[in-house]
Amino acid sequence: MAAITTVGVDADDTLWHNETVFRLTQARFVELLAEFGDEVQIMARLADVESRYLRLYGYGAKGFTLCMIDSAMELTDGAVSTRVIREILAAGREMLIHPVEPLSGVETALSQLSDKYRLVLITKGDLLHQEQKLAASGLGDLFSGVEIVSEKTTDTYSKIFSRYGPGPECAVMAGNSVKSDILPALQAGAYAVYIPYPITWAHELAEIPTGHPRYAELATLAELPGWIDSLSC
Repeated sequence: MAAITTVGVDADDTLWHNETVFRLTQARFVELLAEFGDEVQIMARLADVESRYLRLYGYGAKGFTLCMIDSAMELTDGAVSTRVIREILAAGREMLIHPVEPLSGVETALSQLSDKYRLVLITKGDLLHQEQKLAASGLGDLFSGVEIVSEKTTDTYSKIFSRYGPGPECAVMAGNSVKSDILPALQAGAYAVYIPYPITWAHELAEIPTGHPRYAELATLAELPGWIDSLSC
């Protein structure tokens, strides 16, 4: 077994809260458009718009704000008021400045990992916003590298883990998204550790690869250093 040299860690909902902020904004969006449909109808339209424009707008609060505006236009057949547009834009700005709240035990776990391995933050989303969140978290100095990508693919992990170590076979990726953090990392040849968050974005849902020899599920990031140590042994 090759020794582990590199550990990749996701950011949103792995290191700090994120999806809860989006859910609060979605609830506000539903209230703003209440006269044009019920919650199910409004959320279904928003999900459809996200599916259509995700690759164009990208991930994160800015892309989500554009999707809300597009959804409002479609739900109202173009008759959405300037007041509602202003409210949507205000909600998007509030997401961008929302306080960063690291999850319990994260700083200690990252400190332990950085002492033994090349620790790399691997996240997707808006470059500026992700950089701002990392700075606000106070965790930036613990990482050997930060990679903010448009998508997390097999090729993404192969290149990153080869850049910061011998390659995927000597790396571990940890995160809360089976679709983005687990499946492509396993396909690249790395170990992948799923750390569930209580809420999962619909576009990140995927089947858990139970039984894969390089897959594991842990309750919290605090368990990751010990798990990797046992793996190395």
